Amino acid sequence: MTGLPADGGAWWNRAVVYQVYPRSFRDGNADGLGDLRGVIEGLPYLASLGVDALWLSPFYPSPQNDAGYDVSDPRAVDPMFGSIEDFAELVEQAHERGVRVMVDIVPNHVSASHPWFLEALDAAAGSPERRRFHFLDGRGEDGELPPNNWESIFGGSAWTRVKEPDGSWGQWYLHLFDHTQPDLNWANPEVRADALATLKFWLDLGVDGFRVDVALGLAKDMTYPDLIDPIGMSQSLRFDLDPSSPEAIERRAGLANSALFDRDEVHDIYREWRALMNTYGDDKMAVVEAWVPPERASRYVAPDTLHQIFGFDFLVVEWNASKMRDVVQRAIDAVSVVGAPPTWALSNHDSPRVVTRLGDGESGLARARAMALVAHALPGSIYVYQGEELGLADVEIPDSARQDPVWFRSAGQQKGRDGGRVPLPWSGVEPPYGFTDRHDVPLWLPQPDGWEKSTIESEDIDPLSTLNLYRASLALRRSHPGFAADDFEFVDIDDAEMLAFRRGADVVVLANTSSRWIRAPYSGLVLLASGPIESDADGLRIGPDTTVWLQT
Repeated sequence: MTGLPADGGAWWNRAVVYQVYPRSFRDGNADGLGDLRGVIEGLPYLASLGVDALWLSPFYPSPQNDAGYDVSDPRAVDPMFGSIEDFAELVEQAHERGVRVMVDIVPNHVSASHPWFLEALDAAAGSPERRRFHFLDGRGEDGELPPNNWESIFGGSAWTRVKEPDGSWGQWYLHLFDHTQPDLNWANPEVRADALATLKFWLDLGVDGFRVDVALGLAKDMTYPDLIDPIGMSQSLRFDLDPSSPEAIERRAGLANSALFDRDEVHDIYREWRALMNTYGDDKMAVVEAWVPPERASRYVAPDTLHQIFGFDFLVVEWNASKMRDVVQRAIDAVSVVGAPPTWALSNHDSPRVVTRLGDGESGLARARAMALVAHALPGSIYVYQGEELGLADVEIPDSARQDPVWFRSAGQQKGRDGGRVPLPWSGVEPPYGFTDRHDVPLWLPQPDGWEKSTIESEDIDPLSTLNLYRASLALRRSHPGFAADDFEFVDIDDAEMLAFRRGADVVVLANTSSRWIRAPYSGLVLLASGPIESDADGLRIGPDTTVWLQT
């Protein structure tokens, strides 16, 4: 297995992890939906990109009400994605190429079609079957009102009333997301034991790590109090707020040990997980999805809990030198106190694509390329969302083709996340761009016209493409001595619109976040540049929205 740091430290400390959204990565059986065979076919591409691991979004049996995050069996493969044999082959072939495999686990909730929930619907109030979930009597004269005022992250109440086996209206169950995703009761030992069985199942199949969905949400306040601002609490995980804005800071501060999120007792769960993972050796890891205040982040990655926490602020920070500097410093400080590596991501399946977020069009692409070179030069681990390396922007999806429950639960007020989940373009000049071998099969989300220059095939042969920029940066990040250690320091310069920091003894990273040319405050060998640069008798000039790596 390759991919270990030169100093022998944990492989995830400086790993590049590529997020595969299976339904949109590659279609291996020509049915219009990506699958595990498609991922296997794409392994040579991932290896050529220079990634250390791939993270698979859910491929488990599911009614697909939330693109697989409504899991009906966490220890199996949905036939639409293939078989358990396909998964085993994927792990084997990935390992042969030096690529590790991480899987997404969804512990906060299950599908309403999960056997446990079906048993709960058939059982009486207060039964062991219902105690696996959060079933409560309603308020009001006949229990017709929800138990409290908690709101769903997808919009509307977080409670749905059920009909009892006798046909009468009865209790309510909690779902922080869609009503087809009932939350599990993690105060129940049976729930905790079942999760350990799920981890063991995938570890026995050779997986190297886990991405933990909604990791901050498992523990709830079991007194179920009303919240002062239930809508604000439910929307605290939005990706469209400036992390340094007063609104974002207030919302995130409100998450700390709240009724719904980031409760102190959640770490008892992760200590059990860590103990199990340790029995498989010291090279298994888990990264948690937990957007929490910096002072709370270290709790998730302490030596006796898990290994990494996503740095979500980089998904929302502006292309602004001072704001990026603040976000980077806070992220490093948050985890360095327990010796954990920071993580950096520019987008994922829940957020707008970075090109769109930074302005769309040519300016959005230029800033996305420049921000990638900032992220790739930072200490810690990098997470790349599929298609990011091609410079893809969000696609405008016709309303009739939308799939995201956010769209439906908000009655069309929020477009949802479909625009960043469109199937990847591999080759050709028109849809389906090589995603599938058949042109007469509709894709699960439609691709746009005009992607012929954004295909993997097209960008592969273009030396100036975003794909080849990523290949170059990831290769340098792995091989250049300046990135071999965790040495990092910001450099103070006169221009407030330039971000500058040093890696190792002789690498300086300069990011021009302005719309003008700026004279570089250092001279040296240009290792890589995301955009236009010029050299003259007075040194180097850096073009607008451009990041440069210099060896000084």
